This record gives sequence, C-alpha cells and structure tokens, in this order.
Amino acid sequence: MTQSQNPMLDTNLISIVIPAYNEQEVIDEFYRRIAKVLDGLSYRSELVFVNDGSTDDTIKKLRALKKQDGRVGIVELSRNFGKEIALTAGIDHAKGEAVIPIDADLQDPPELIPELLAQWEAGNDVVYATRLEREGETWIKKATASTFYKLMQNIGDKVSIPRNTGDFRLMSRRAVTAFCSMREQHRFLKGLFALVGFPQTAVYYNRDPRFAGLTKWNYPKLINLSIEGITSFTTAPLRLATYAGFVIAICAFTYAAFIIYKTLVFGDPVAGYPSLMTVVLFLGGVQLLSIGVIGEYLGRVFNETKQRPLYFVQGFDEPVS
Repeated sequence: MTQSQNPMLDTNLISIVIPAYNEQEVIDEFYRRIAKVLDGLSYRSELVFVNDGSTDDTIKKLRALKKQDGRVGIVELSRNFGKEIALTAGIDHAKGEAVIPIDADLQDPPELIPELLAQWEAGNDVVYATRLEREGETWIKKATASTFYKLMQNIGDKVSIPRNTGDFRLMSRRAVTAFCSMREQHRFLKGLFALVGFPQTAVYYNRDPRFAGLTKWNYPKLINLSIEGITSFTTAPLRLATYAGFVIAICAFTYAAFIIYKTLVFGDPVAGYPSLMTVVLFLGGVQLLSIGVIGEYLGRVFNETKQRPLYFVQGFDEPVS
C-alpha cells in the first residue's frame, strides 16, 4: 500500500512504527514503556508493528497485544525483507499526522517521544534523535560508524546525513508523503530521510544497551548497509576509479619514458621479471576493483528496471485508534 491509498488522515493522531524481527524477548517490555508514554499525551495514537518474517513467537505476542489494546496494528510481511523494507512498509500503513519510527529493542527510549512532539509543534517537519553516547556497543562499531558518517558528509551528493543518528525520529505528514514517493529498491533510509528536506532539528539522548536478545546487525550486514548508503547517495566511487586510472596511466607513461631514456643514454637493461610482475599485478588489482565498483552500480540499475514491489503483505490488522 502506498501513501495515496491511505484513508483520510487524522490530524490529532500520532503513528508509532515498530519493525520487529525475532523480538519476542523485548516486545512486552517495549509495549509497557511506550504505552505509558502514549497514555500521557494529548494526542490519540496508534502502534503499527511490522512483523518482518519472524521465526520465533513475535507474531503471537503481537496478536496478544492487539487483543488487549485496540491501538495496536500489525502489518505481517510475507517473508523477511530486512529492516529497511519493513520500516518502509510500516510508514506506508501509518495514518497519523506525525509518524515516529522506533526500534523495539529499547535502545532508543520511548520516553523521548514528548520532546520530539514538542519540536514538531514548534514548526519542524523532521525531528531526529541524535545519540550522545552509544551504550552496549564495542569500540570497533563506534569507530566504524563514526568513520562512515564522516565519509558520507564528505562525499555525499547534496545530502547531509546527520551524524550518530539512526531511524528514531518524528516526521510530519508532508515529510512522510515525500518519503513514500521514493520507491527505490536499494533503500538507505537515513539518506532518504535526509533527502526529503523541510525544516529539521535534532534532540539529543544517550542510547541504552539492548534490553534483551541479540542484535540482528552483524558486521557483514553493516558493511552491506554502508555500501548501500554510499552507492545510493554518491557517484564518488566511480569518479575515484576514473581518477585512479588517470593517475596510474600518467605514472606508467612517465616510468616508461624514464626506462627508454635510461636504456638509450646509459645502456641499462630493462627491469626484470619481479618488477614486471609487481606492475602487472598492481594494475590488475586496480582494474578488478574498478570493475567491481561499476558492477555495484550496474546491479542497482538492473534491480530498479525490474520495478518489483518493495514487499508483500500477508495480512494487515488495522489499529482502532
């Protein structure tokens, strides 16, 4: 379902979107804390949980919550599509005038929601939550995350992605409409959120460790997400391959001219097998790397041309807000 298929929106309704994949250990505590926050607001609210093909008892717990609280809605995807797609599906189904994506693992505190709302009421279309501290994360993960954000700041094409900022944020309805209009297959949501523009501001918080269970983001998945971000929002790797080829070509011609000159003037023999193999292997590695970069972009073009739906919904149990 796309945004144009949504029924008439409620200007007094706040939508909380929660992607969930094998989160049976945290669902009950997450609901307890966020329900307490929502009960204290002047807005009506809905909780849009997205079951992203969980293989544990997540869906059973969500259905139990639905029975006890009509504000709970469940978008059940046909299989595991990954967090970026699951979050997109939840935002597509949200009906509120403001939409707040948040993870179920309680690393992002639901108690921050009133502050997000206050900044929205002050006229901001996007209020993103920026982490001051990242408890429960290794120094390697913190260092690589910091390096990635710095890299995106320097090479990103006209999109400034806030540092130390995840998916936890508030988006106004017009920001959500703009976001939902972008249906690209390879989705780097932090970049898409920043791409919509409109007045934005930050609120700051200390991120807690995971309440229970294991993180779904191992290093290979984080590396793949980083590649998605870089290839989705900049062509810098392609330009870098071009620059590298240009520099290497100049160096090769310069060295060749030097060898010819030395041989003709001094009669020195041409360099032997080891130096030749070093040059060949180096150039071969650069060529393969450049082909790989081109292949990444070409693969994304191929996937976009197929125009497949982002996800399939097995069932949608709407909230009664």
